[in-house]
Amino acid sequence: MEASCRPAKALQQAGAKAAIFLAAFSALAVFSAPCGRGATEGSWGFRALVASLSPTSLSFGKQSVGTPGAARTITLSNTGKGALTITSLVIKGTNASNFTQTDNCGSSVAAGASCTISVTFTPSASGSRTASVSITDNAIGSPQAVSLSGTGTAPEDGLSPTSLSFGNQSVGTSSAAQTATLSNSGNGAMSISSLAITGTNAGDFAQSNTCGSSVVAGGSCTISVTFTPSASGSRTASVSITDNASGSPQAVSLSGTGAVPAVSLSPTSLSFGNQSVGTPSTAQSVTLTNSGNATLSITSVTLTGTNAGDFAQSNNCGSSVAGGASCTISVTFTPSASGSRTASVSITDSASGSPQAVSLSGTGAVPAVSLSATSLSFGNQSVGTPSTAQSVTLTNSGNATLSITSVTLTGTNAGDFAQSNNCGSSVAGGATCTISVTFTPSASGSRTASVSVTDNATGSPQTASLSGTGTAPAASLSTTSLSFESQPVDTSSAAQTITLSNTGSAVLSITSVAIAGTNASDFAEIADTCGSSVAAPGSCMISITFTPSLASTETASVTITDNASGSPQSVSLSGTGSHDVILSWTASATSGVVGYNVYRGTTSGGEGTTPLNSTPVNGTTYADENVTAGATYYYVVTAVGSDGVQSAASGETEATVPTP
Repeated sequence: MEASCRPAKALQQAGAKAAIFLAAFSALAVFSAPCGRGATEGSWGFRALVASLSPTSLSFGKQSVGTPGAARTITLSNTGKGALTITSLVIKGTNASNFTQTDNCGSSVAAGASCTISVTFTPSASGSRTASVSITDNAIGSPQAVSLSGTGTAPEDGLSPTSLSFGNQSVGTSSAAQTATLSNSGNGAMSISSLAITGTNAGDFAQSNTCGSSVVAGGSCTISVTFTPSASGSRTASVSITDNASGSPQAVSLSGTGAVPAVSLSPTSLSFGNQSVGTPSTAQSVTLTNSGNATLSITSVTLTGTNAGDFAQSNNCGSSVAGGASCTISVTFTPSASGSRTASVSITDSASGSPQAVSLSGTGAVPAVSLSATSLSFGNQSVGTPSTAQSVTLTNSGNATLSITSVTLTGTNAGDFAQSNNCGSSVAGGATCTISVTFTPSASGSRTASVSVTDNATGSPQTASLSGTGTAPAASLSTTSLSFESQPVDTSSAAQTITLSNTGSAVLSITSVAIAGTNASDFAEIADTCGSSVAAPGSCMISITFTPSLASTETASVTITDNASGSPQSVSLSGTGSHDVILSWTASATSGVVGYNVYRGTTSGGEGTTPLNSTPVNGTTYADENVTAGATYYYVVTAVGSDGVQSAASGETEATVPTP
């Protein structure tokens, strides 16, 4: 190549940079003659082809996965002198399938002309996506390339929680709202096509939400759900969310139980039986149980019916009773009149069958008193002594309890009577009690009083009259003293008698008859017809003997202790003891003996001829009372026949008289 060649000159002028270009360009040059042969620029025999691209890269930014983005355009310009022949125009690279192109370039582009290549980006996955448009042609630097880039975006939905359970909810009432959060954790907007409640009982649930038609990447929205069961039992549905996220539609399962209260009453009736008019009964209770699974709402608990005013109620039910819980209604009965009384407890609530009712019944009762005797007569009764008790039976023939305020004794001589009773403070209907009365007169004569029973029956106070006569004995003695004649010592006198008479109106009770005093032992009670008492009127006799132990005057008294005034009564006793010689012998066996003569002497064998006795002794004993103390006497006895003839004298006996 000659130095005069213009291309070489141009290269020299362009410097080193042009030399590099020449090296690249020489491969495309088509020589028609050697430069050294004096060829000019126009006679070199080649044409220079230059292709330019604008822009040389396309960035599509973020694009939702699976959706094509807007087309972007590349202009291919042929700035050379010859036609640009295009062998291929393709998209290559890692994610070539995510990009598509259309063009109007055809197979060639005339010199100075251009064509357009349109590229769209449809990411198949999220994240960075790259490729390039590659143009193989006859231009310098073929293949030409335009780099392509974009980011696939996709939403990622998340639900929290994935189920909502509303538990028991009263049928027809709305629950508190529960919420689920829908989150988009992806890098693309979540487009929401629909958000609805579906499923078996979809109509029992309602939702509201803040989601709108889309949720931005990294954003969230809230779905609020309420449960209003239309029937009892298990109810289910779902919140269904149709969107552009994978796994669409998303779902939140919904469940709840339609709950209803169920009321039972135990018992269903209360019977108060007989109750005294105007007095409240003991409370009786009814248990109201909510055996359902919903709260029982109570509107009212009232008393209704014919005699509602005779009953009263209190309760701890309040305005509601939880499922499975119970409450108590307490009722009392205070009849305002006698006879049958009825009413009902009426409970208005939210359970089926409302109002619920408990029947109430009772009988207004009144007492009715009768006394078995309206008077008691005690007859005669000794003053100061209690009579045998007499009884009055009090009967409550009514159907209400008889309340007894008092049982007392009233009247002129109330203190002469006493009462005891087993009535207590009340007597049940149909029952009885007994009032026992005794009479202890404090004075003689007629005594009167009454038993008075104050109670709640008609005609109170009830009374029974009391009467009796106080009686007293009066003791009188036939003599106030007994005097015994001289009586030989150690011998008993003939008996003397005292008559004790009861001249009073009551029995004379004798506690004792005794002999007391200085010489009480020398007197004896040998007979007593008095016993322990003497009727009024009546009398008895007491026989006394004297057996002196001393030859002197002796005294004592008979003492009679009794219930008469002036007791003890007494009779004085006196007598003189003498030293007599008492002789006794054996009767003669000879027939015709009519008696005996006793003879005495002061010396042995000196008995006189005149007997001591003036007439024959008719017996076998004789007392010689005319003796001197300290003297000794001798005695013989003869038998006297009917003809007056005496027998021979008996054997002699001797007696010495003691000295007092």
